[in-house]
Amino acid sequence: MPLETTAESPVPVRTVAHLIGQWIAKLGKVWVEGQVTAVVRRPGASTMFVTLRDPIADVSLQVTCSRALLDSVVPSVEEGSRIVVFGRPTFYVPRGSVSFVAEAIRTVGIGELLARLEHLRRVLAAEGLFDARRKRSLPFLPGRVGLICGRASAAERDVLENARRRWPAVAFDVREVAVQGPYAVAEILKELAALDADPAIEVIVLARGGGSVEDLLPFSDETLVRAVAAARTPVVSAIGHEQDSPLVDSVADVRASTPTDAAMLVVPDVAEQQGLVDGLTRRSLRAVEARLAREHAIVTGLCSRPVLADPGAGLRRATQQADELRDRVRRCLSHLLDRAGDDLRHRQERVRALSPA
Repeated sequence: MPLETTAESPVPVRTVAHLIGQWIAKLGKVWVEGQVTAVVRRPGASTMFVTLRDPIADVSLQVTCSRALLDSVVPSVEEGSRIVVFGRPTFYVPRGSVSFVAEAIRTVGIGELLARLEHLRRVLAAEGLFDARRKRSLPFLPGRVGLICGRASAAERDVLENARRRWPAVAFDVREVAVQGPYAVAEILKELAALDADPAIEVIVLARGGGSVEDLLPFSDETLVRAVAAARTPVVSAIGHEQDSPLVDSVADVRASTPTDAAMLVVPDVAEQQGLVDGLTRRSLRAVEARLAREHAIVTGLCSRPVLADPGAGLRRATQQADELRDRVRRCLSHLLDRAGDDLRHRQERVRALSPA
């Protein structure tokens, strides 16, 4: 039931605090999983304090337990440990703070972590997130490359140095984040979203050196894996070494075995490209020279023909033939006229001979 209060009839702090404590107590006992960010062991104190953080959201929970309980956990609870705690939330009225009173604590072992990862791998594969058909090709020469890596890390140095050695003009937008521990996933997600939203970024590289299974767990986090799969910008995963295989490797558009390999994948080698250009130039010149030689041979062959060697020869032959035909015609006509004249005289003589006079 909501409290009936007004500005004139408020309730005291103690009442609200007690009600909050009652509401929290109704949750009962639960199992909680998270990553340890701090362990406070005060000398001589019987109560220990552990800060448990959600690996994805920016949420922490203060856990209290007895020294005997904390000391009994094997392996021991340290910063970075992933643990499962059984207990109940309580509200400490005098300070107005919430804490979680632990009754049992156990660390999440490697075997259990690997089993969870394998189950998640099967789920994501069934959804088609690992399908090769959904992976995109990298641009031949990206105008700007986004790089997400550890702060002042060897992975950052390897990517930048090798990429610039291959293509000195390449531009990078480097985002340094935690690459292990409870803050890693949230920081990586933030920078991934920022780079993916930048139209100038044409490819994103996730880079981290090698490490244990626990160290690489952020790169198998389901939220991060799905974010990489949903990114509009092509993503290169360069996590760990050749033998490491976090889940983000399977959804990235390209998987690089090392950060150095990632540098070789995102930009071409300027010397190699110059060699290709030089080779193409030489091939083009040879092709042009061969074509010119063929055309020159054709022209030379045409020019060697008589009609082209002496263009007036044909006209002279035609003129000569015309002159010869004219002379023949004249001779024929003269001969015909002579015969016709002789025939006419012959007939005239016959007519006179037959005349009675």
